[in-house]
Amino acid sequence: MICQMEEIIDKINGCGENGSSSDLGLPPNPIASVYRQCQKTFVRHPSLITTADIPFEPLSIADCEAEFLPSVRSGAWTDIGYRSCMEDVYVCLDDFIGRYGLEQFSDGPHAFYGVFDGHGGKHAADFACCHLPQFIFEDADFPRETERVITSAFLQTDNAFAEACSLDEGLASGTTALAALVIGRSLIVANAGDCRAVLCRKGKAIAMSRDHKPQCAQEKKRIEACGGSVYDGYLNGQLNVARALGDWHMEGMKDSDGGPLTAEPELITTELTPDDEFLIIGCDGLWDVFRSQNAVDFARRRLQVHNDPVMCSKDLVEEALKRDSSDNLAVVVVCFQPRPPPNLIVPRPRVHRSISADGLKEVQSFLDRLEN
Repeated sequence: MICQMEEIIDKINGCGENGSSSDLGLPPNPIASVYRQCQKTFVRHPSLITTADIPFEPLSIADCEAEFLPSVRSGAWTDIGYRSCMEDVYVCLDDFIGRYGLEQFSDGPHAFYGVFDGHGGKHAADFACCHLPQFIFEDADFPRETERVITSAFLQTDNAFAEACSLDEGLASGTTALAALVIGRSLIVANAGDCRAVLCRKGKAIAMSRDHKPQCAQEKKRIEACGGSVYDGYLNGQLNVARALGDWHMEGMKDSDGGPLTAEPELITTELTPDDEFLIIGCDGLWDVFRSQNAVDFARRRLQVHNDPVMCSKDLVEEALKRDSSDNLAVVVVCFQPRPPPNLIVPRPRVHRSISADGLKEVQSFLDRLEN
């Protein structure tokens, strides 16, 4: 298995370069040699192992013909913004079946997209971008238990990075992570941190993730139950996110038994319909200056002009810079239709006006008084 990982790493030519997903879309991995020393086997996280063995039944051709199947194409754009270094990374794979040599298990698209927002350095973001897809697609239970496999992959990636950091303290850093899979007509989004995914459904913004901020009631309750605290909006007064991969070097955040900072993702799944037009995923630098519906409206107008997800990603990044976003920027746009979004024509309601008999009498009486 380690040899397979090395072969994939050897194929990586560069990443985070702006453009379409026709390229590999994976980052260079400067810590691959350190990770190879770990000799870690790609296995499911022990907390997620079950004895149930549910057979996977792929969709039949007849079923697929009767259902809408999206036609995916994607693009991405990044910018360092006003920061001194770039810590955002993304991955775009419009066809993970071909990329990872998997057997075809259903009709329709098989795509994977992710954004990773590093902090305290870029090592954790690069590591997660390289290895999270591997842990998903090399799991023997994928795609039979997709959601469980994805959750396991996040935790396995986090543990593998901890082992790499134990061999080289210079790697110490953290990253938020958001991954989106399109399998047939299913869209599965897994998020740990404050990256965000927004689906455009007939012009309306549909939230596909939740920002994991320490001050959110649900996250604050979990943090305090794990022995942590929220001070001035920061987890233990240090981090402004409640979930992340890495950060093993920060005291009181993580240990072998858990901790207030978790890498476990929150998953949201939906079935795509003919009304679904595109998906925007981006690091928090975008959402600092865009509301979800505002981003959908903006992207929709741009796609109506050029119908190009690469250009649309660039447009979003450039607009975020104009709005004075102070963070790194990484945006991925995934289109589900071959045509640009249609104009939304809202029919004007027909107004029926009528006057009652009493009303007519009052009007006539008023006119009679005027004549006199």
